[in-house]
Amino acid sequence: MDKNLPPTFVKGFHDEEAVRKMKYVPFGNTGMVVSKIGLGGACFSSLFGECDEQEAIATIHSALKSGINYIDTAPFYGQGSSETLLGKALKTIPREAYYIATKVGRYGPTSFDYSSKRILESVNHSLHLLGLSSVDIIQVHDIEFAESLDPILNECLPTLEKHVIKTGKAKFIGVTGYPVSVLKECIAKSHVKISSIISYCRFTLVDDTLSEYLQFFKENDVVVINASTLQMGLLSNNGPPSWHPADDSTKQICKDAGTYCEARGVELGQLALNHALTKTPGPTMHLVGMNNRNILKYNLEVVYNDLDAKQREVLSDINEKFFSKIKNRHWEGIEVKAYRATLG
Repeated sequence: MDKNLPPTFVKGFHDEEAVRKMKYVPFGNTGMVVSKIGLGGACFSSLFGECDEQEAIATIHSALKSGINYIDTAPFYGQGSSETLLGKALKTIPREAYYIATKVGRYGPTSFDYSSKRILESVNHSLHLLGLSSVDIIQVHDIEFAESLDPILNECLPTLEKHVIKTGKAKFIGVTGYPVSVLKECIAKSHVKISSIISYCRFTLVDDTLSEYLQFFKENDVVVINASTLQMGLLSNNGPPSWHPADDSTKQICKDAGTYCEARGVELGQLALNHALTKTPGPTMHLVGMNNRNILKYNLEVVYNDLDAKQREVLSDINEKFFSKIKNRHWEGIEVKAYRATLG
């Protein structure tokens, strides 16, 4: 194997020229070598907006042929529709050409179950939908919504280790969540080896909280995956969706920043992705939602190229004119509080 090609390279399938342009990094000590950006699977459902199935499948194929080799999904994403779509897309893709991760524990906006019984059912159902005998990483989804970390530490993680990892249905275990402090606490207290974490919306132009924890995760041999560099649409020319949990002031400032970018022919989302990719020290990799080939194209442009002079000027402007005025840079606790309220 050419040392400049990743172990996932498959001659005859991949666009070799594109693969050679992609940036790859070791995934901790797992032996995996991953592309610097991966496919975030939430957009392969209707969870955050419309998804055209055929275009999404074409995008997945184009992304994998271009050298993106990591896919992340979950039962929560469209109550299985993301996994179902991926199952259709991956039927014609060599299994050795990609790594894939899914999750357990969260199944709907207010549906959480970290019990052994539900976890094992979930893993088997996910594998069925994906059309696979195993995934590379199985992750406990949004652990902050558990009543405490006890069921995660004492039931969920041991079940995954004993009945999923040791039976070959997954290779490694991960945990995900919004409050980075909870991810840290879980790593510190777990007797089960956790190989990776997903932190989302916390390594961005607006919120840099994840940076404070990178050294801890490195010292504990935990791979850090950063998701949602656009903060679930907050950092895009289209502006944030109405359901976004950020406060109204923050949403308006970000919307104004997007309008400013659009008027100057610059896409705020590209600036946001470049920030995540180039800020050091940083996470190992970044998950990006892209369900059409146009979005894939402009994300690959960011991977391949640095910002030009115009983009740098606009980035400087929006940091000074808009983002410097944001008072509430995160919405930690708001979603969990709302969920607790539904329990009565």
